[in-house]
Amino acid sequence: MGKDVEVAGEFQTKDYHDPPPAPLIDAEEFAKWSFYRAIIAEFIATLLFLYITVLTVIGYKSQVDISDDQCTGVGILGIAWAFGGMIFILVYCTAGISGGHINPAVTFGLFLARKVSLIRAILYMVAQCLGAICGCGLVKAFQKSYYTKYGGGANGLNDGYSKGTGLGAEIIGTFVLVYTVFSATDPKRNARDSHVPVLAPLPIGFAVFMVHLATIPITGTGINPARSFGAAVIFNQDKAWDDQWIFWVGPFIGAAIAAFYYQFVLRAAAIKALGSFRSG
Repeated sequence: MGKDVEVAGEFQTKDYHDPPPAPLIDAEEFAKWSFYRAIIAEFIATLLFLYITVLTVIGYKSQVDISDDQCTGVGILGIAWAFGGMIFILVYCTAGISGGHINPAVTFGLFLARKVSLIRAILYMVAQCLGAICGCGLVKAFQKSYYTKYGGGANGLNDGYSKGTGLGAEIIGTFVLVYTVFSATDPKRNARDSHVPVLAPLPIGFAVFMVHLATIPITGTGINPARSFGAAVIFNQDKAWDDQWIFWVGPFIGAAIAAFYYQFVLRAAAIKALGSFRSG
């Protein structure tokens, strides 16, 4: 692979070969400290993510309630910045340790693309959910009265929207996020001589920010099953559980579509596999 052709011309690239897919089940991971270190990193990162973001949501609601002015406090824009900014920070901090997933939907998408093994994917998801529960638990411990009064930062379908609309918002929002993750972390892009390197956490954080701006009025924005689950477990009210399925089914469908689109359409993995089969 010596050249890639663009619309405006062509540019030289380094020789590049896709890394081999991760094994479906890799029992050898259990013998590596780096594996456990990555799981711990996912737990702590998700804990910090929920702690900061849920505090922001509750703080905004309490300020609006006190002043009765929707323009008081950080507003929806500030909440979206809190989520996007924390993802940018935490992905930057953990990318070299665990890959900086901090989201079961991202982990699921990368598993479908064979970037991580089944064992790693499952334990990442467990660590993320436990981290989210602990993060929300800390918020409740420090701000118990506000936490209960203002809904614990739990996701739920807002008035005036159908379940189908909420599900669609979660599917599309998660698609945007996981598609961005694939694009920002594609090793082939780093192999191009003329490609300007992009700090991967930055576009990922911006994707989270933009999706929150669009979908906070609909579902409060999940696009992260651990975030929705952790808040529901600690808040533990019927309203938080009524539509919980939307915040699992939607993100997983969106992640699956993004993985298929990027791997088999943009990267043409299906065509490569067919060509390999014919040459064999």
